[in-house]
Amino acid sequence: MSILDKVISAVTTSESEENRVEAHQNARSVASAGDWLWMILDHHEWIEQAFAEVRAAGDAVSRRKAQKNLRVILNGHSMAEEAVVYPALVRIGKHASAEMAYAQQVAAKLQLAALEHYDPMCQDYLDKLEHLEGAVSRHVYEEEHDWYVDLKQQAPPADQQMITQRYAEEFDRYIRGGEDPADDAESGPRPTHTETL
Repeated sequence: MSILDKVISAVTTSESEENRVEAHQNARSVASAGDWLWMILDHHEWIEQAFAEVRAAGDAVSRRKAQKNLRVILNGHSMAEEAVVYPALVRIGKHASAEMAYAQQVAAKLQLAALEHYDPMCQDYLDKLEHLEGAVSRHVYEEEHDWYVDLKQQAPPADQQMITQRYAEEFDRYIRGGEDPADDAESGPRPTHTETL
């Protein structure tokens, strides 16, 4: 176990599954279908499923493929949050929460990149994956438990609309590999974020 793994383990408290489910359901209850919070909650569920698919993979090729899917979803989601949602947290006075969120996501990206250097079928790989999943679960809990509920309740309607539009744009741009549908006048109607996965 690396020093970074030990630090993450030492400072990561684990909420019960019941607490995580309750926070997720509460956040869903304040979200509106299709808004930024709704999309983020969908993405959190997809990330959880992607972790399960990596763990369940029965051979090295399948595990690397599942790991790539996890990487794409997790990075697309985090890039959109970093570009749009965390600055919105600052706008409502949650500077410390935004700074913590950025730091947590940097740590997760480092852990995710480290997986590339392990045999995907060895125990060290599974240990690293478990540490990463624990850190992501803690981060998701903090977002759903209070940060995003506060943002949903405190940001004015115009900001809510802008966050929704910009979050979807950033996520879609990453998932599509850098394409920006606004740059292509011939592209026709833009698919929603759920159609990209």
